Amino acid sequence: MNRLNINNEMGMLKTVVLGIADDFGGPPNESECYDPKSKEHVIKGTFPIEKDLRNELKQFYNILIKYNVEVLRPNSIEKLNQIFARDIAFVIDDKIIISNTIEDRKREVNGINYILKSIHSESILKLSDNCRIEGGDVIVHDDYIFIGYSNEEDFKKFKVSRTNLHAVNNISDFFSSKKVVAFELNKSDLNAKENALHLDCCFQPIGKNMAIIYEGGFKNSNDIVFLNNLFGKENLINISKDEMYNMNSNIFSISDNVIVSEKSFDRLNSILRKKGFKVEMIDFSEIAKMEGLLRCSTLPLNRL
Repeated sequence: MNRLNINNEMGMLKTVVLGIADDFGGPPNESECYDPKSKEHVIKGTFPIEKDLRNELKQFYNILIKYNVEVLRPNSIEKLNQIFARDIAFVIDDKIIISNTIEDRKREVNGINYILKSIHSESILKLSDNCRIEGGDVIVHDDYIFIGYSNEEDFKKFKVSRTNLHAVNNISDFFSSKKVVAFELNKSDLNAKENALHLDCCFQPIGKNMAIIYEGGFKNSNDIVFLNNLFGKENLINISKDEMYNMNSNIFSISDNVIVSEKSFDRLNSILRKKGFKVEMIDFSEIAKMEGLLRCSTLPLNRL
């Protein structure tokens, strides 16, 4: 397969794994939900159906192909949600790290075993057993690696706490030449509007030196100050609590000037166009009901 190479979120995308909704198992029981937004839609009877999910992923696939991206797909596993490929593994530089996910999601990595077998073993990193991490909490930004995490108390308390400090330290050891910056996130198992499930649910760099941010997702105000200083306050697009809930920060960059976004994000899409981005709009509103969106559905392997 093509070499692994991920240094940031917006280099020209060459190869990506895109999640699938084939045989995803249908609506879970309320007790089986592991995020508050999915639970909310199960209770309401509005949880998405497979046909709609497959159609939304097909739209995304077509946009990626339009830009000559090589798109790989997981092998389907019966009655398993395999949409959110981002979380099961992630690439930093020329290494792929296998995530240590929550128990409910451990089988998902089996869907990409055929890809892992094509990668040299020296390029595959496995975390220590005491580490817990999901790829949505990891954002590579040139010299920086940003990681969203929960402290020990929150990690034990909340099911939506997916990354712990052990994993942050392990990543720091693997990539000692990078500046690893960890952000403690606000969590809620009950209220999706109070829950930053992953870092990319409240923050994402775009373009040459910009980012989308929901400040309420961060537990510590010093982290907001840090990001304001790093990017420049004028280069941060602030989104509201409702926009965070609707996953506005979870768009996806094909390059530094092409962004795939949800068609309902009127305010954000207008801002992006005014800032010079080409915005490819698709319908991803059903997938959003499961507290994930475009970035969550992708596992980039190679960017120029």
